Amino acid sequence: MSDPSLLDVTGLSVAFGSLKALHRVSLAVRPGERFALLGHNGAGKSTLFRTVLGFVSPASGKVEVAGAAPGSDKARRTVSYLPESVAFPKALTGAELLAYFARLKGQTPKSAMPLLETVGIADAANRRVGTYSKGMRQRLGLAQALIGRPELLLLDEPTSGLDPISRGDFYAILDRLAGEGTAVVLSSHSLTEVEARTDRIAILSRGRLVAEGSLAELARAAALPVTVRVKAAAEDAGALHARIGGRRLNGRSVELDCAAGDKMAVLSRIAALGDVVADIDIDTPRLDDVYRHFSGHSAGGEA
Repeated sequence: MSDPSLLDVTGLSVAFGSLKALHRVSLAVRPGERFALLGHNGAGKSTLFRTVLGFVSPASGKVEVAGAAPGSDKARRTVSYLPESVAFPKALTGAELLAYFARLKGQTPKSAMPLLETVGIADAANRRVGTYSKGMRQRLGLAQALIGRPELLLLDEPTSGLDPISRGDFYAILDRLAGEGTAVVLSSHSLTEVEARTDRIAILSRGRLVAEGSLAELARAAALPVTVRVKAAAEDAGALHARIGGRRLNGRSVELDCAAGDKMAVLSRIAALGDVVADIDIDTPRLDDVYRHFSGHSAGGEA
């Protein structure tokens, strides 16, 4: 039996006057799951986060955090949030700031200090936050979000402005937290880095949930093709092209598309050519392909 969801969103609609920010959105996130929330600016991602946090009231539908209403004591203990841009008092040290937030959350400052080690800035604990780099401030923001061991993390563009090494370190921390059972809901425009770091994906467009599932499930639903690139032996792409069709790329290679379900049959046919083939590369649909398909389909359908 699977664990109950930490976040349940059912038929959620949110309106600001005549603007429908969310329209009948339903999704669920389980413990230990890394869940990506994608969409253009204005798609409804921030509104969904604010509703989960209890800052916005639904026009209809329901949101439950660990079975409790958003903003309730239980929900506040369960969920924690890291915004895109964290702003901390520059005069405080990292340790002083973490102690301050620990008291706000009803925790002892001593219990929060190990989180500086968790996020990799323990050596800067006694430095003023004003001397921290962007990456260090984001790590400090994550540390304060982890006070009290929340079961559900909401992260809004958490790696914005970070260098590649800091991004890798940040995601390694999230992977470890998910492995320990924390549910991570991540909103990001950086599709390439999100692709290998999430278990399921939800795509919002104009307030509507247009796709939800794993990358493989969404690629199948979109019927996106697999691209097979074949390098010819003896630099004779002409002979290879005559036998398998497709598109000639240059004097050495031919490229052809096929449905995901036909991939093995196509590979078998190419392998049967023997010495005519020097090498084969396979490109499966990427997250940016899936995102472009569903976002474009929705926009076109509503225009």
